[in-house]
Amino acid sequence: MITLHPTERTALFIDGANLYSAIRGLGFAMDYQRLLDLFQERCRLIRAFYYTARHEDQEEFDPIRKLADWLDYNGYTMVTKSTRRFVGADGRERTKGNMDIELAIDMLEMAPHLDHAVLFSGDGDFRRLVEAVQRRGVRVSIVSTLRSSPPMTSDLLRRQADEFVELYDLIPEIERTKAEVA
Repeated sequence: MITLHPTERTALFIDGANLYSAIRGLGFAMDYQRLLDLFQERCRLIRAFYYTARHEDQEEFDPIRKLADWLDYNGYTMVTKSTRRFVGADGRERTKGNMDIELAIDMLEMAPHLDHAVLFSGDGDFRRLVEAVQRRGVRVSIVSTLRSSPPMTSDLLRRQADEFVELYDLIPEIERTKAEVA
């Protein structure tokens, strides 16, 4: 379980693509309202950021659109950008939509206003970000999973964090009920 303090100024930083992969790997459906409620009840939640790339050319078929709209209207700060298409060295067309820089800038800018940053990602690229935010006096918790196959958490990121929270252990508090899934 994550360690939260009632007076602690806390912000959530959710790497949407990484969290989606972790959830899929664990085989459950996330209830984002329950997630928000969990933090609002146990600490001073300043902001909940959700980062995701969007397929603008496929707006009506974008699978993340419905979730992004719901999150935006229900207490989350959505940070999005359009994916880009490019041709790789092998001649194959690829799509790129990395949100790491946006997340890093927001966390660094928010650090002076926080006591606790909770990063929902296991991406090892965030290790230096976590270290930089810790140097500013902010406690950083990582929420991801080691229980999926393959594990979704970088060992270096886990070691850098003040606290690692196994996403699997949060399932009873953040899973959508069977009635909501149907």
